Amino acid sequence: MVTEGYSPQLRDHLDHPRNAGPMDNPDGVGVQGNPICGDTMKLMLRIDDDRVVEARWQTVGCEPSLAASSIATELAIGRTLEEVEALTQDDVIQAAGGIPSSKLHASTLAAGALHRAVAAYRARHSGKQAE
Repeated sequence: MVTEGYSPQLRDHLDHPRNAGPMDNPDGVGVQGNPICGDTMKLMLRIDDDRVVEARWQTVGCEPSLAASSIATELAIGRTLEEVEALTQDDVIQAAGGIPSSKLHASTLAAGALHRAVAAYRARHSGKQAE
């Protein structure tokens, strides 16, 4: 593992990833890929009353992409859908304590996957009537 130049926060998420693995029956799934490097991030959300109550990830890619996946789930849990939609790659970078400039795509993947997961949830539930 090459961690030279990685912040303590980024190294911590590499050494102790949070929320990794599949989720049964997620409410929203967002998949974001980078065609240049091949990294692919899948974020899954469980949503209750328009708030993220659980988030999981499965990512294939470089170490910063793995760490950004872990960070993204922590950023999402407990937030409303609107708050998750407002998260940016800069929020991921800040939570990571910085990401090397050659690996900034990791933050873009994380923000994009979160946004896609919320959009997928909204698309699934837009036609449902209140019960």
